[in-house]
Amino acid sequence: MSDLDPEDAKLVTLARSVRARNGSKEGAAVRDLDGRTYNASEVWLPSLKLTALQAAVAAAVSSGAEGLEAAVVAVDAAALDEESIAAVRDLSPSGPVIHVNAAGDVVELH
Repeated sequence: MSDLDPEDAKLVTLARSVRARNGSKEGAAVRDLDGRTYNASEVWLPSLKLTALQAAVAAAVSSGAEGLEAAVVAVDAAALDEESIAAVRDLSPSGPVIHVNAAGDVVELH
């Protein structure tokens, strides 16, 4: 995690924290263009299913965010699912999407 920009490292901490706090499989955090952060874990209800990143993006949008600077997903998976990345790309065609494992080590960068 040491090679990350300090602001992106904060997103890693938020994503890992929400994952641990909720006992979730994945946690995510995003930073909007105003520097505000939003974090979430996945939602698995009978009528609503969102990945952690989709839920964090939804929280940002519902709070008025018009774009994202960066996003982080903490999940122990080989790769992120395309639906999660697409949610970020709806608001930010080029902002980094950083995939980290539970320890906070970068797995991949989109």
